[in-house]
Amino acid sequence: MLISVGLELNMEGRALAWALDYPGCFAFGKDGPEALLALPRALVAYEDWANRRGGPGWLTLGDFDIRLVDTWTVYSINRQYELDENGYEVNAWFRHDWKPLTAQDVERGLALMSWTREDLLRAVAGLDDSQFDRQRPGERWSIRGVLKHVANADWWYLDRLDLAGGTRADLPEDAFERLRLTRARVMEVLPTLVDCERVVGKDGEFWSPRKLLRRVLYHEQDHIQHILKLRF
Repeated sequence: MLISVGLELNMEGRALAWALDYPGCFAFGKDGPEALLALPRALVAYEDWANRRGGPGWLTLGDFDIRLVDTWTVYSINRQYELDENGYEVNAWFRHDWKPLTAQDVERGLALMSWTREDLLRAVAGLDDSQFDRQRPGERWSIRGVLKHVANADWWYLDRLDLAGGTRADLPEDAFERLRLTRARVMEVLPTLVDCERVVGKDGEFWSPRKLLRRVLYHEQDHIQHILKLRF
């Protein structure tokens, strides 16, 4: 099996290799070669995780090779769309992101999102308020702040496609209710996007249903690891 890979360079000072047909599977590296080298291990772990959650055979990769098909270098722009290192960071838009989601893509995406959400809630299970709200040196957010950030990101990704269904100010203050509400909205919207060829340019960045799914799954998994580090 040949795995198509998109490589995102200069993302928060790192490189990120995306397994494009397997949303939620990615690997970081200090540079492109290191990220590509790490991706096969990430694919094996992803296959094992998916089959533990969905049952044996839910995902079968078999023998595989990876092929780099697209590369994006992240840059930042200001409100005049001029390069500005202190501006808005424009993340990867791969040619693969143009492809409409199929019914199977959506069915699998919904399952993957339910599993990552379970993993997120498991990562914070048993914490008391002092652990949720403790500020760690060098960290932007407490654990509660990270949870709100994950919820806000779900809303923001939907908003890129004008599908958020309200304003961010409408979101509840409670972190867990905010997580529930924004994820429910993503899972409500996603089935309506089967075969949708919609691509939106917003704030100098392209967005599509496929990119929405890719980013939602990546972002939650990345912050699960973040929370596990903050627990100790």
